[in-house]
Amino acid sequence: MRGEFSTDLGYSKKERDLNLQRYAFVSSEIVKAGAAAVCAPIAPYDDARERVRRQVSKYGGFYLVHISTPLQECIASDRSGVYSQAQAGKVKNFTGVDDPFETPQNSQLSIDLSTTSTSQAVHEIVLLLEKDGYFDVPT
Repeated sequence: MRGEFSTDLGYSKKERDLNLQRYAFVSSEIVKAGAAAVCAPIAPYDDARERVRRQVSKYGGFYLVHISTPLQECIASDRSGVYSQAQAGKVKNFTGVDDPFETPQNSQLSIDLSTTSTSQAVHEIVLLLEKDGYFDVPT
């Protein structure tokens, strides 16, 4: 999404909130049409996450999955080099470097990718959705 709809945005709170607002709009339209939207934005602020939840929930289910990954793990897996740019002061207001991340208090699931494999994380998400009837499970 950021690469297609938000290339004009930086990383200030206002710009991050606008980025999430765009996610919310697209996701709510997809959910309204009867499909599922799976999004993985960096969403550091509780108020913005709650606005997205309210907007999407009008039309269907909404799950907040917190991928709780330590900063060092994010830096180590950074393919675009934005963390090193932020650490060098070239990118301002970057989450975890010079801007805070507000840990969600009301996520349906929290997964630490430094201790959980990606396949296990996906499995946990599928189990959550399955429990709520989003998948037909053969008997």
